[in-house]
Amino acid sequence: MVVEIIAVSVGALMVAAGLIGCVLPVLPGPLIALASLFALSLGGGWAVFAPVTLVIWSVAALGSLAIDAVLPARAAGRAGANRGGVWGSVAGMVVGALVFPPLGVFVGAFGGALLGEIVFHRDNREPLKAALAVFRGTIGGIVLKLAVSGAIAVVFLRGAVRLLG
Repeated sequence: MVVEIIAVSVGALMVAAGLIGCVLPVLPGPLIALASLFALSLGGGWAVFAPVTLVIWSVAALGSLAIDAVLPARAAGRAGANRGGVWGSVAGMVVGALVFPPLGVFVGAFGGALLGEIVFHRDNREPLKAALAVFRGTIGGIVLKLAVSGAIAVVFLRGAVRLLG
């Protein structure tokens, strides 16, 4: 029973870190949340979840990270933004998270994208439009990662109840 309690405790910390990592750009939130399922499975002798469950959530976690990596750039490209706006958005999220958590992530993403567009793409006549597109793409990625990590959290809770119950 001690192993199961440790697995649930470690997994719960991973779920919490995974949810936080969905908002912070430096942590791969869905992968950290996914690790909770593997920790729970390991603690339960690999009998907690069917292998197909682990495969499905692994694909979902990796897919959400891939989409998150592409979405801001695609949105930026459609609005005429360049890499300066995308990188500015990422830098702004990091700075915003450090200065004014958790809302600073969102404010920083927009401010960084706008600043990146103004500084590195001076011929862009609509930097605000480009910055808003980058911001929308960034927020879309965050929402997707939160949805996947939240669903993983629910699966984890159900597995934890099964393991301890």
